[in-house]
Amino acid sequence: MQTSTGLIQEIVLRPDGQHAAWITCPTTTLPEPGQYLSAWAQDDPLAPLATTLFAGALMEERFLALPPLPATWQPGTRLSLRGPLGRGFNLPQNAPRVALAALGASCERLMPLAHQALARGSAIALFTDAPLPPLPAALEVNPLNSLPEVTSWADYLALDLNTAALPRLRNTLGLQHGERLSLSAQALIVVDMPCAGLAACGACWVPARRGILHACNDGSVFALDDLEW
Repeated sequence: MQTSTGLIQEIVLRPDGQHAAWITCPTTTLPEPGQYLSAWAQDDPLAPLATTLFAGALMEERFLALPPLPATWQPGTRLSLRGPLGRGFNLPQNAPRVALAALGASCERLMPLAHQALARGSAIALFTDAPLPPLPAALEVNPLNSLPEVTSWADYLALDLNTAALPRLRNTLGLQHGERLSLSAQALIVVDMPCAGLAACGACWVPARRGILHACNDGSVFALDDLEW
């Protein structure tokens, strides 16, 4: 398992009162869109649990770690990082039309994927009712209730949601009972991952069509057809 050291460069105070952090680290430590890191402050060895970090932006040798973050983290704090961990999004090579949908309170975990798709020349539509971060001008934004229109337009759909949204997902997508999507789709499942794959604690279980899966190792991004929804 890859471990490395990161350094908090900047703490960013957001409009919602939470803090994000720009963290420098080796390029090999940067997570792919949808992957995560496990982190703890080197000057706080007694911290009971590591902090799970998702990126809202990726740059060369640094990333923007999204909240929630420990209040004790400050610029200059050195972090021990484990990862990148889990499975990220697998954007198809031939996907000229990409839809992103955030069903929760944030769309920021989808932003690294948005930039990856834009770099490939894809047209992108974001569906969300969450507050918007700074967005590329080429990214079209739509309310979440217009998501059913995506099935006739997109070649690929990336979702960000928690397990509580899975039973309502078919209705959110405008599908009938038993109907499946006709396009390639993946979902980043947002759930607590306290052991980050080390202890097989089972806390991050996700309902699957064949039993259960665990977000820490089997995800945190899943093929939508593998999930029970």
